[in-house]
Amino acid sequence: MDLSYILNHLGEDRETYRGAVSPPIFQSSIFAFPSVEAFRDGFRDEFRRTTYTRGNNPTVEILRKKVAALEGAEDCLMFGSGAGAIAAGVMASVSAGDHVVCVQRPYSWTRALLRDLLSRFAVAHTFIDGTDIANFEQAVTPATKLIVLESPNSMTFEMQDLAAVAELARARGIRTLCDNSYASPLNQSPIAAGIDMVAHSATKYLNGHSDVVAGALCGSEQLMREVFRGPFMTCGAILAPHDAWLMIRGLRTLQIRMQRIAATTQLVLAFLQAHPRIEKIYYPHSETNPQFALVQEQMRGASGLLTIALRTEDVAGVERFCNALERFLMTVSWGGYESLMFPVCAVHPAGAPLKSGGALPLNLVRLSIGLEEPEVLIADLQQALAAI
Repeated sequence: MDLSYILNHLGEDRETYRGAVSPPIFQSSIFAFPSVEAFRDGFRDEFRRTTYTRGNNPTVEILRKKVAALEGAEDCLMFGSGAGAIAAGVMASVSAGDHVVCVQRPYSWTRALLRDLLSRFAVAHTFIDGTDIANFEQAVTPATKLIVLESPNSMTFEMQDLAAVAELARARGIRTLCDNSYASPLNQSPIAAGIDMVAHSATKYLNGHSDVVAGALCGSEQLMREVFRGPFMTCGAILAPHDAWLMIRGLRTLQIRMQRIAATTQLVLAFLQAHPRIEKIYYPHSETNPQFALVQEQMRGASGLLTIALRTEDVAGVERFCNALERFLMTVSWGGYESLMFPVCAVHPAGAPLKSGGALPLNLVRLSIGLEEPEVLIADLQQALAAI
């Protein structure tokens, strides 16, 4: 199935929608049935049938088909956030007494799920350096039921060898889940590498317009039905029909957005690598990345998220740089049409030291490259670096 067909046509039964090129928004919470038997049939399989929008909705169903196809998965469930998608995949996989292995420095709410929430219900966890397969071998126990990956992660971009982890997990009967938000389905295919479930903060590249908060969880139909019967229907963290429609619209331009963002990022990267105020650059597709060989083997292309370490004596220098930027908006998240920045120092009290034990150094600033002209972004970075 070719990419253009998935983005533009898959799941869109236009004859049913009176020839509408853009699918309608089924803004209905409930769906009526002509008979008791038909109603009974609807309850038999809410995963497929439209009975109540908390379970399935025609607009959301179109999006499910597209995202599943992009990931090479049998099926997909859409959620109201990426945190909801990851939480559902994890909760459907563990019970009291089980153990989870997770890479260090995951998405903050993945960490909170394991450390703060599930630990209250006797689910143990171990955070490890996922860059070495030996660390997984040492961390798993007879109680391990799930391995949670994030490759690359979204701050310092450490990767895991997905095929090696999948092989290890299968041999021990352990389920695997990978957050693929950074790469997007265009640039990495965890399921093809043997991973069981793939999660996305669909707020990011999949939607691409900074106007929807959404999550996706992909996998086999059997696994998705298991998630559906459990945390999906129980917790109700669903995606609204209108948001699903906005995401379908966003997907139309996924390929060209990613191509433009990657091309611009390469030009920005070249500028930053040559600047004396840049101490270090974290970016998977930089040749200085110690995992560059794995990047080339496992990923098809680059995206636009990178982190720079500024060469400065104190946090005040970081703040001067960030405050001087005019074309990069200071905010959370990434992956939209606009360029963004996220200084690590913003989540620490004023006056904190640049480096503290164990935590990320406060001279790190994450940049999300958008669709602006590269020369405009480079000029903005140049004047802001001069302000340090």
